[in-house]
Amino acid sequence: MTENMMTALGLDRPESGDDTVVPFTLDKLDTRGRSVRLGDSLDTILNRHNYPAPVARLLGEAVVLASLIGSSLKFDGKFIMQTQTDGPVNLIVVDFDAPDGLRGYARFDHDALLRAAEEGRTKPSELLGNGHLAMTIDQGAHTERYQGIVALQGNSLEEVAHTYFMQSEQIPTQVRLAVAEFTKKGDHRPHWRAGGVLIQHLPEHGGTRVADLPGDGNFDNPDHNFVEADGWNEAKVHLSTLDDLELADPDLSSERLLFRLYHETGVRVFAPMPMVERCTCSPDRIEDMLATNFTAEDREEMAVDGEIEVVCEFCSTAYHFNPNQFEAKH
Repeated sequence: MTENMMTALGLDRPESGDDTVVPFTLDKLDTRGRSVRLGDSLDTILNRHNYPAPVARLLGEAVVLASLIGSSLKFDGKFIMQTQTDGPVNLIVVDFDAPDGLRGYARFDHDALLRAAEEGRTKPSELLGNGHLAMTIDQGAHTERYQGIVALQGNSLEEVAHTYFMQSEQIPTQVRLAVAEFTKKGDHRPHWRAGGVLIQHLPEHGGTRVADLPGDGNFDNPDHNFVEADGWNEAKVHLSTLDDLELADPDLSSERLLFRLYHETGVRVFAPMPMVERCTCSPDRIEDMLATNFTAEDREEMAVDGEIEVVCEFCSTAYHFNPNQFEAKH
C-alpha cells in the first residue's frame, strides 16, 4: 500500500488480510460501514459437509452477512441468523459467537436441488424459495432474547437484509455479498473465500436517532417516510460499482477495496476485527442437553449397542455417552 493511500485512509498499521472485519466511516457522506474478507474460516465451514457448490455459495453468503451484522455487537453474546423456507435449501443457520466466532450449517433436499439444477434454477433466491429469515440476539442467561423476522419471498439475502434494517431498525442499509472458489499456488484443490460490504446512513447532527445494530429499533413501526440524503445516495452508487470478483479477490484487502471505492469522498478505516471458525459444542454441553431434555427411557431408546452418539450439525464432531452415566449422577 502506498504512503498516499495510507494517509488517505488514516492508516498507521499494515493492511488487514483474510478472516477480518474492518469498520469504516464516510464522514462526508454521513455513512458508516464494515467490510469483511473470509478465507480459511469460510473454507473450513463449507468443506466440512461437502456441500454442492450452489448450497455452499448460499451458505457462504449467509456467513458473510452474519459476520457483517454480528461484528457490530458491543457485548458478549451470540447473534443467530436463520432461514426457514420451502425451497431446495430449506434451512440455514449461522451463529456469530461474539466477539469473533463463526459457525454455519445448511440443510437441503437432494432431489429438489437436483431438479432445480436441471432446470437452471440455482440463483440464491430460487434456492431459498418462500419463508422467513430470523435474526436473534442472545446475551446469555437471565437476559431477554431479541428477535426480528422478515419475509423471504424469492429475494436474495442482500435484498432481505435491506428490508430487515428498514423495517426493524429504521436504518437505511445497503449490502453487497460475494462467494467464490480460488485455487492457491501449489494446491490443486479449490478453496472457498468470500467478501462483503455493509453501509448504513448516519443522521445529520440533530436528525433522527440511528439504532445500534441490531435490536435497538422498532420492528412494528417502520418509518416509511424516510427521504434519502444526497450523501447516502452517493455512497450507494459507489458500492453498486463493486463486482463479485473484487469482493472475493484474495489479493485485494478491505483497505484497498475501500480506497478504490471512496478515495474521492474520503474514507476512514479502523482496526480490523478477527474472525475465526469456532464451534461452541462441547462434551459438557451435549451431556447437559441429554440430561435436561430427555428422560431415561428416551436415552435408552437413543442408544445403539449400549452407546448414545450425538453428532454436531455444525462441525460434525461425534460425541459418545453411556445411557447409564446420567442416572449415576442423580
